[in-house]
Amino acid sequence: MIPSSFYLHPSSFIDDNVSIGENTKIWHFCHILSNTTIGKNCSFGQNCVIGPNVKIGDGVKVQNNISIYDGVEIEDDVFLGPSMVFTNVINPRAFIQRKDEFKKTLLKKGCSIGANATIVCGVTIGRYALIGAGAVVNKNVPDFALMVGVPAKQIGWVGISGNTLKFKDNIAEDRFATYILENNELKVIKK
Repeated sequence: MIPSSFYLHPSSFIDDNVSIGENTKIWHFCHILSNTTIGKNCSFGQNCVIGPNVKIGDGVKVQNNISIYDGVEIEDDVFLGPSMVFTNVINPRAFIQRKDEFKKTLLKKGCSIGANATIVCGVTIGRYALIGAGAVVNKNVPDFALMVGVPAKQIGWVGISGNTLKFKDNIAEDRFATYILENNELKVIKK
């Protein structure tokens, strides 16, 4: 289903059985494969390949040169930086079909992935987590975690704003919420 308020650049293609929400924009040289669902108010930069069988929520921003493969699910308000990479098989070989071994990758609401980062399949990126540019994520990431390096390691916490949180007595604030750090888990205590 393609709404009238949807924009598709003439150089891009959409296969059959695709659902795209209102006010979504797909720019130059993109290809949306079958059985993909894209929410409203999303933006796809040039040279993106999405699907097949991918689910993307509302308000997702996908920058240039990104392929989102079968097995990836993206919740609302996620940011994908330029040329970041998803995988879908742990041990690929050109001469072995492994489509039955695709591992699910889940990006939860509000997380951001930096430019040129790699997300190894089978992981979950927590709500509002921030993955630094060039990081390689090969394990699950907690909500609000700030991850950098190869392999990615947590170096702090970020708020809904994406800014690094500074704590006093295990309490921190940004313009969106107040947070408490308990047992190495960050929780929102007031919005």
